[in-house]
Amino acid sequence: MKIIYNELFNMPQVIKKINSKVHISILFFLILILFVHINNASADIYMRHGKNGIVYFSNVPVSSKYKVFMITVNKHHQSTYKILKYRKLIQKAAKRYNINQGLIEAVIKAESGYRKTAVSDKGAEGLMQLMPATQRILNVSNPFNPAQNIYAGTKYLKSLLIKYNDNVSLALAAYNAGKNAVKQYGGIPPYAQTQNYVKEVSGYYKKYIKK
Repeated sequence: MKIIYNELFNMPQVIKKINSKVHISILFFLILILFVHINNASADIYMRHGKNGIVYFSNVPVSSKYKVFMITVNKHHQSTYKILKYRKLIQKAAKRYNINQGLIEAVIKAESGYRKTAVSDKGAEGLMQLMPATQRILNVSNPFNPAQNIYAGTKYLKSLLIKYNDNVSLALAAYNAGKNAVKQYGGIPPYAQTQNYVKEVSGYYKKYIKK
């Protein structure tokens, strides 16, 4: 095995595998070494076949002969990747219910971190963390289905915005603590969790609508 460093960027540029018949586990071990050397940078892997069965791997496509072998996303880009993954669904839901796309993204980010199988301690499920009772009202048969969850969650969020005359903070407080709690306290309930939730989602919302 030979590692050639890119002197300009001080990062491994090519891993050279001596024989194309090397066991597949060794192949992935070599790729793992490349990931470590890249130091958590975004690390798409490219491959090209050379003479005598030699296969070259690189994180930089140094020639047109290199083809994409593996696409990866580092931890710093995971959030963006997850948002893009569901963006079309979010856009369609936003259009259907006439609600700002950035607000939906902010709620999903705070509620589940874009994990479609997320389940809270209280039983809320899916991307927008819908409670079982809310699921029944909105005819959600599978809360872990991204489309069902996003459309239902957006519909519910829109109903709250209408109820509170487009007051986003009150709508978010009701989404988190329930409408009865907002009514009882005449505003955002004095629950630390709910107050932190409203601040968190509002922060994401301001960030997303600037994009």
